Amino acid sequence: MKKLVKKIKVSTTLELVTGLHIGGSSENVEIGGIDNPVIKIAVKDNQPYIPGSSIKGKMRCLLEQIAGSPEVGGGKLSKKDKEEGKTKTSEQIKINNLFGYSEDNQPSKLIVRDAYLTDDSAKQLRNCDSLDMPYTEAKWENVIDRVKGTAEHPRQTERIPAGVSFDVEFVINAWDDDNDGKALCELLEKGIKALENDYLGGSGSRGYGQIKFSELKQEEISFEKYFDHA
Repeated sequence: MKKLVKKIKVSTTLELVTGLHIGGSSENVEIGGIDNPVIKIAVKDNQPYIPGSSIKGKMRCLLEQIAGSPEVGGGKLSKKDKEEGKTKTSEQIKINNLFGYSEDNQPSKLIVRDAYLTDDSAKQLRNCDSLDMPYTEAKWENVIDRVKGTAEHPRQTERIPAGVSFDVEFVINAWDDDNDGKALCELLEKGIKALENDYLGGSGSRGYGQIKFSELKQEEISFEKYFDHA
């Protein structure tokens, strides 16, 4: 890995099939206010958004689980493992190559931008009269006492409602030893498919966070024209 050859920009939209909760700060919650707020952009009318770190982290987690890795990076090989000639699997190596691995001083080749509401979805939520708050809804949650069969500890969770979409952008840094970036793109697509069949954010086992992506659009940005090779 000596030279950055190009960037591969992958653009798509992410649609919420069910309500989404990605937590924000609750330090300034007023009495009677929402218990579990979502993360928002203060300078954009407090619109909710999806941090790129949430998308990237969940995709990596799923890919490593599929590869049979209980730890980030496929786990650190012990001295005994190395003496016995054990190595990481090819899938673990591919994941580390795309996402990076600090233990081996591997930088990430994948950038995941924060995802913001599409213009149409932002307008739809602003004009919706049935929401509990601007852009979001409040959902009551509780704990069931399995002996008494009663609901306890009610609390409100803020969610971005189903049906809205976010603009999503991935950027892959392809280096001179990445075989034109094809394997990196294939792994990204595998991670996207795994995420569609799991969930994003919190309370996924309760039905939150089911998503689907639209068609992926690729654009290659080469750096050859930036330099005079004459």
